[in-house]
Amino acid sequence: MNKLAKEESQLKFEKIQNILGKENADAAIITSSVNQYWLCGFIFDGYLYITKEREPILFVRRPSDLIDDRIITIRKPEQIPDLLKEIGLLSPKRVFIEADQLTFNAANRLQAALEMPELLNISNIIRKIRSIKSVSELNQMRECADIHSEVYKLIPSLYRKGMSDLQLQIEIEREMRLHGSIGIFRSYGENMDIFMGSMLAGNNAQSASPYDYALGGKGISPLLPLGANGTILKPGTTLMVDMAGNYKPYMDDMSRTFVIEHAPDIAYKAHSISIEIHNEVKKQAKAGLLCSDIYSIAEDIVNSNGLQKYFMGTVQQAKFIGHGVGLEINEPPVITPRSNETLESGMAFALEPKFVLPNIGAVGIENTYIVHHDGIENITKFEEELIVLN
Repeated sequence: MNKLAKEESQLKFEKIQNILGKENADAAIITSSVNQYWLCGFIFDGYLYITKEREPILFVRRPSDLIDDRIITIRKPEQIPDLLKEIGLLSPKRVFIEADQLTFNAANRLQAALEMPELLNISNIIRKIRSIKSVSELNQMRECADIHSEVYKLIPSLYRKGMSDLQLQIEIEREMRLHGSIGIFRSYGENMDIFMGSMLAGNNAQSASPYDYALGGKGISPLLPLGANGTILKPGTTLMVDMAGNYKPYMDDMSRTFVIEHAPDIAYKAHSISIEIHNEVKKQAKAGLLCSDIYSIAEDIVNSNGLQKYFMGTVQQAKFIGHGVGLEINEPPVITPRSNETLESGMAFALEPKFVLPNIGAVGIENTYIVHHDGIENITKFEEELIVLN
């Protein structure tokens, strides 16, 4: 770990320690991969044990070749109390865990192993802290967005007449991997399964999904009912590409819409309204703006153009138009009409006002923005108009 990474890691641990002090807790135990990476820069099977005053302890089961001065090797959590005593620490009485991510059985076992301390939930607290990115984290997102754009530039050259959405997606995924895509699309929460992104062609864009994404799609199997389903890319329809910007640990998010040869006028109108929403948000957004105000900006523009029934879906309409982005694709803040969250400098969020047009498909764009005290910065710099595939 380089000097900058060590300094950032220390600052993150200090934020957790401050929480422990404020809540009169003895320890926090981090088990999720994403939070272990955020704090340590690597992932392990075990327990990251943080106290108020001393260096964190890494109780590691595997991998066996991990090198770090803070590691204590264990086989099971029941060993932790005795190991704590060996280094002069008492078993904790009040402990933060990631209750949103630990299974019920794992939490019960950990609580029993630690001699039944009171358990508190730190999941949302860490997500809030993580929503403010460091300079190096934001630079990773900018680099990621640049690669994302390079891949999207290739899409017209990958298209062939008569292709299905899946056939084109396979070609795009190949280019993604060749450009360094990590592969996994990290998401937070239950029932958020997805691999490398989503593509929606024609009426498949109207298909509702059990997943909490802006738009759905049937997918190719009831086991994963989301995204492309084998729809043939026909003239007069659209293709929305929302493939992952996962080329760095810190991601961006970007959607663009392609027209198969031509499209009805309403597709161009609705798409231009999506761009108009982005432009208006760019004029008004900065640190201190309520996320609900961003939603209101979009809603006013949609209503004034009579496109309410197509906005964010038809059969099932999404109740948000944006979300934070970082190590996971769905971080705070969430842009909803009832949100009480406020933009803060250092946040990054994706804005995705989209429309679904029956018998045509989805239109609209999604960009990722970084929040500054005096405005927002678009890092997804790629053609925003409808792009024709011939």
